[in-house]
Amino acid sequence: MLRRGAIAAIGAAALCLASAAITQAQPAAQSNVPRVRLVATGGTISNRNGGRLTAEELVKSMPGIDRYAQPEFEQFTNLASSELTLDQWVALSKRINELFRTDSGLAGVVVTSGTDTLEELAYFLDLTVRSEKPVVVVGSMRNPSTLGYEGAANLLEGFRVAAAPGARNKGVLVVLNDEINSAREATKTDALRLQTFQTRGYGLLGVVDSDRVVFYRDVVKRHTAKSEFDITGVTKLPRVDVIWVYQGADGDLIKAAVDAGAQGIVIAGAGAGATSGTQPAGITYALQKGAVVVSTTRTGSGRIAPQRGGGRGGPPAGATATGAAPPANPNNPNAALTPEERARRVAGEDLAPVKARLLLMMALTKTKDGAEIQRMFSEY
Repeated sequence: MLRRGAIAAIGAAALCLASAAITQAQPAAQSNVPRVRLVATGGTISNRNGGRLTAEELVKSMPGIDRYAQPEFEQFTNLASSELTLDQWVALSKRINELFRTDSGLAGVVVTSGTDTLEELAYFLDLTVRSEKPVVVVGSMRNPSTLGYEGAANLLEGFRVAAAPGARNKGVLVVLNDEINSAREATKTDALRLQTFQTRGYGLLGVVDSDRVVFYRDVVKRHTAKSEFDITGVTKLPRVDVIWVYQGADGDLIKAAVDAGAQGIVIAGAGAGATSGTQPAGITYALQKGAVVVSTTRTGSGRIAPQRGGGRGGPPAGATATGAAPPANPNNPNAALTPEERARRVAGEDLAPVKARLLLMMALTKTKDGAEIQRMFSEY
């Protein structure tokens, strides 16, 4: 068995080849039920004392799976979610796209993930998997060696959702604790409790009950099959950093991130996107260096609308939709910016800071035009 460090060092291409090499199918009692494939990446759901559960062991742990799906499985990685690299995320998305492209009979895919960064991985797949078929991300809060381990139940429910016709065209879904959330909206709200994944403000997409999978609403934002982002030719994601706002915060952190190579900065603003301390000067520096700066809120919910001013959202106060300059103000660092630089100040809408980072990464694979990136934030 490879050590964890050795696994983490495997290149993205090697991971894909290894995954394909160990792919197997499980026989089902009913051949007419949909085929669903597990692509296992690790996480708490696998983290048994004395060694991690494999994809095959996870499939075997689900009672009554043959009633709902013909399970298939492959081991992509077997790591804690925080140990997965962005390169591995890119490889995972490419692998899922390959499965849907080459296997028309596959009904859906289930991905296991550690819960710490599950919401980020799920939204990344939501932006980059180009299929109407369901992709369901599951995990567990308790490990297999813990009393009350819920991993097998979550996994079974993930398979049920992936096999459900109603799950098509809803983007990537997060399924834990009998609940279905959209990858775009789901967030981890508690460090330990089973009901940790919630959608603040909007509510659940649906539930998984004993009789059937029930959906209550739809996802109207662009995702998956309607996404404009093509991961095929992407080998490296642009660097984007998240900077937190707190009282008296120093703008030097923003400058340092840009000087270290960040092409984008996401500001996790106070309230409706406010900055503090010398951060406005740091933002001006970033914009002048060619970076894109996206304003979000650290509050956990709420929308940052375009064209809010004074470091509280999109373009500065007085700017027009075309980026026209505001009146000169020697006390405003933005007064020295060109229209093009001001246009790169983007409002993050209602995306959480970590998800705004992912959308900005994908946007930067296509353009650095501020107006175009603002459009993307309005549509995704």
